[in-house]
Amino acid sequence: MAARSTCYPPFTGALTVFTARWGGHWHGVRIATFNILHGRSLEDGQVDVDRLAQAVKALDVDVLGLQEVDRDQPRSMNADLTAVAAEAMDAVDSQFVAALSGTPGGTWMAATGDEQPGSASYGIGLISRYPVVSWRVVRLPALRAKVPMWFKGRTRPIIVSDEPRVAVAAVVDGPDGEVTVTNTHLSFMPGWNALQLRRLVRSLEGTREPLVVIGDLNMEVRQAARVSGLRPIAAADTFPADSPRRQLDHVLVRGPLRATGPATAPRLPLSDHRALVVPVAHA
Repeated sequence: MAARSTCYPPFTGALTVFTARWGGHWHGVRIATFNILHGRSLEDGQVDVDRLAQAVKALDVDVLGLQEVDRDQPRSMNADLTAVAAEAMDAVDSQFVAALSGTPGGTWMAATGDEQPGSASYGIGLISRYPVVSWRVVRLPALRAKVPMWFKGRTRPIIVSDEPRVAVAAVVDGPDGEVTVTNTHLSFMPGWNALQLRRLVRSLEGTREPLVVIGDLNMEVRQAARVSGLRPIAAADTFPADSPRRQLDHVLVRGPLRATGPATAPRLPLSDHRALVVPVAHA
């Protein structure tokens, strides 16, 4: 899909900015997760890095997890979309982690973390306006076999294969101390995504709390809470973007952290998901 860079007027969608009482001072501490569909708009089918930057700037969040992120892909102008988003939100730290290496329809294979700089890849990104003390990458178990899946409106199953999945965790030095934020994008295969979520939470045992897990988990909120043992603090439907009926994207927590206002799921001018935004504070 072609990509382009165009100057757009500022995004003026309805976004409510909340202020949270944190550490005895007033701070707007906002966490968001957004599956960006590699920056593509469903309206015109184009990837535009300026449009992505304006959408991220409009969110005005302090910590942002991105899924379906390109780096050095021809379909997205060979841009580093995590870096584009980080610049737009005036972040001080960011990390892109590849799940797949190569190009769609070409050499598309599981990433190892040893890819050469400048090589085309696809994965997730985590971005913070606060300094990150440490980073950690968790590669999740991949379902290697092709399996049948039934889709609405079809009388026969379709044989599908999944892609490698990964998570990235950051210990963020926030205004009231350190908090661990983990971003991921789980399998769309029922059951397998639950296994991946359990494995991820288990791998995070012993990490600094509060612990926050954000991302496109490809499951509803009740299942996400039951499987993970974490508390959901952001309730809003996020998919499909034009008329959301399901919440696939989540903010889950463990430890002394609470939402200080309702979550919002703003419609942005790209992707088939809505972003999920929630203001938080230490409990």
